[in-house]
Amino acid sequence: MSVVGIDVGFQNCYIAVARSGGIETIANEYSDRCTPAWVSLASKNRTIGNAAKGQIITNFKNTVHGFKKFHGRTFDDPYVQGEKPKLPYSLHKLASGNTGIKVRYLDEDKVFTIEQVTAMLLTKLKETSESALKKPVVDCVISVPSFFTDAERRSVMDSTQIAGLNCLRLINDTTAVALAYGIYKQDLPTPEEKPRNVVFVDLGHSSFQVSISAFNKGKLKVLATAFDPYLGGRNFDEVLVEHFCEEFKARYKLNVRENPRAILRLSQECEKLKKLMSANCSDLPINIECFMNDIDVTGKMNRCICNNNHSTFPLLFFFRVQFEELCATFLMRVEAPLKAVIEQSKLSRDEIYAVEVVGGATRIPSIKERISKFFGKDVSTTLNADEAVARGCALQCAILSPAFKVREFSITDVVPFPITLRWKSTTEDGVGECEVYSKNHAAPFSKVITFHKDEPFDLEAFYSLPQELPYPDIRIGNFSVQNVVPQPDGDSSKVKVKVRINVHGIFSVSSASLIEKQKDEGEDVQMDMEATVQNEGRPEDQVTEREGNGVPGEKQDPASGGSKPKVKVKSTDLPILANTIRQLDRGVLNDFVEYEGQMIVQDKLEKERNDAKNAVEEYVYDLRDKLCGIYEKYTTEEDSNRLTLMLEDTENWLYEEGEDQAKQVYVDKLEDLKRFAQPIHDRHREQEDRPRAFEEMGKKIQLYMKAVELYKQKDERYQHLNTEEMRNVEKYLNESMAWINSKMNAQSQLTIAQDPIVKVADIISKIQVCDKCE
Repeated sequence: MSVVGIDVGFQNCYIAVARSGGIETIANEYSDRCTPAWVSLASKNRTIGNAAKGQIITNFKNTVHGFKKFHGRTFDDPYVQGEKPKLPYSLHKLASGNTGIKVRYLDEDKVFTIEQVTAMLLTKLKETSESALKKPVVDCVISVPSFFTDAERRSVMDSTQIAGLNCLRLINDTTAVALAYGIYKQDLPTPEEKPRNVVFVDLGHSSFQVSISAFNKGKLKVLATAFDPYLGGRNFDEVLVEHFCEEFKARYKLNVRENPRAILRLSQECEKLKKLMSANCSDLPINIECFMNDIDVTGKMNRCICNNNHSTFPLLFFFRVQFEELCATFLMRVEAPLKAVIEQSKLSRDEIYAVEVVGGATRIPSIKERISKFFGKDVSTTLNADEAVARGCALQCAILSPAFKVREFSITDVVPFPITLRWKSTTEDGVGECEVYSKNHAAPFSKVITFHKDEPFDLEAFYSLPQELPYPDIRIGNFSVQNVVPQPDGDSSKVKVKVRINVHGIFSVSSASLIEKQKDEGEDVQMDMEATVQNEGRPEDQVTEREGNGVPGEKQDPASGGSKPKVKVKSTDLPILANTIRQLDRGVLNDFVEYEGQMIVQDKLEKERNDAKNAVEEYVYDLRDKLCGIYEKYTTEEDSNRLTLMLEDTENWLYEEGEDQAKQVYVDKLEDLKRFAQPIHDRHREQEDRPRAFEEMGKKIQLYMKAVELYKQKDERYQHLNTEEMRNVEKYLNESMAWINSKMNAQSQLTIAQDPIVKVADIISKIQVCDKCE
């Protein structure tokens, strides 16, 4: 069983696997542990990861990136519409209203869903994992931002199914980091002691997440989370891009915004500049050759210190502002999530043991300074800023896997947004509702709600606080409880509905049952008037169920009324029809799974075709070099000229009509070349190996001739042998020596450019016969 953790980021992905030696972050075919979250589609195949990112300039309309936050969002979503002008590829409104991506694939216009594009990326990460582990990969744990809503999480889960993965858990980014931090700690407080509170700050390329976790030995409990979903490293990149667009417009009269390729090149250079500024406080240049209209452009940026010597170049100085000054509005947003998470956890800053920072953008010095200043202590960087999430995912997968023995370590996450249930009620306003999960409620968690109904009814789940939701739609889904009937006496039936936040952070109405009163027959069942439901079997997280129209039932005092009355009842499971927001239909999902399989086959066929083509090209270059080198002596001038001309024709063919041929055409072309070149190769090999073979055969003959002489001298070691046999051996040895001499003489009469008289295979055959003389 595979144990794989995948961190699917906005810009990059990381894969960690569990092996006998521990957790290891694996590298892809480029020996890079970072795989870009880019997918490029072309007329023949797909390229994903590093190869796709390399095509951004040449195939920008069909190279997809930055699609992570489109999960579960409609095309008309304000975030999608805000991102649309920034993207070099086209977005498309699907029939369902969801966001699709329009590209040119297999010479046809195709529209892929976000789930399909993410599945393509996951397929690549799966292949990388299988290559490293040397076995199939199915089970995995995947990270998602803690602020992902139900619709977004379901969308990611659909992507894993399309890619053929079994996601054991969708784990929040900061929870994965906390697990990677805490599971190795040997000095954590015991369960009876006060927990160790650690803040985890994750500022990645597109989002900012903060959580506070309480650690005890063998236990991790998330206390609170806060976030800014729209603050990340990309904001600082965009500030630099905008700055240099204005500078180049003033200095070079270039309208960069009108040229998508120029914007992409500038974005790449600005990202590099930002990283350099994190480690340098001096002036740093940005130089791009043939940027637009064959014009080379140059500029400078300084992180925090401005050079005052600007009298000579006043226009240049106008654009020489500090990076931190440009990004001031974004830097000011760092503090809000930090303040929110402290308030939600109800902890003082003195109760914080440490502040761990991860994510690429935390390398910006001013961000570290602001975090450190807020908490009044130095930030800690003991975790790998890029790989910590993936390592935490792999650890969670190992905990869930029966194939690995991992120390006991329980994980309790939280619900990021409060969830409310609504239904039709007999109250004055005709609507009943109750908040089933408050903000930062423990998760995973199940609750049972008791209703009194005499007919089927619907439950609507939604997020309670729209102002806190980074998503325009507060709806989660509608759940219809079927087959509800009144009691035989006409009274309303008691219906117990179980709601659940599962390990993926997804809400569901998992079951419903009708409690029917019986007269005398039936099994005695003790019905709790005030039952308790445990959270994943952990007695420390018990909650009471809610009774009657969502109003909490009255608690009984166990000490006041003796034992609870026994009532004879019958429990019947009820069907539930779920209609979740923007969930893919099962039939559509199956079609996507099938089409992904077809694309994988197409990619494989194209790879084999390219490999066959590359094999021809490689053979042409290799043989040409050898004809002027080690093969030069082994061919006649006529054969060499003919073969050289053939190689030139083949090379020209490869770049003309042979540019795009079927695999078998390249295979046949290679066979034709080898048929002419093989004799030369054989002569070279024979010339190299023949002297060694003759020498070995000669040593064998001398060895056996010595044994014959010793036999003639009555050596007691050979006296058990038959005289007739020894005569035959001696005769064969003499014939073999004569054969060697004759063949060597005949071979010496030939040039090495001619086919040999005797081949190494013939000599080896003779040696094997000699060995039988033993």
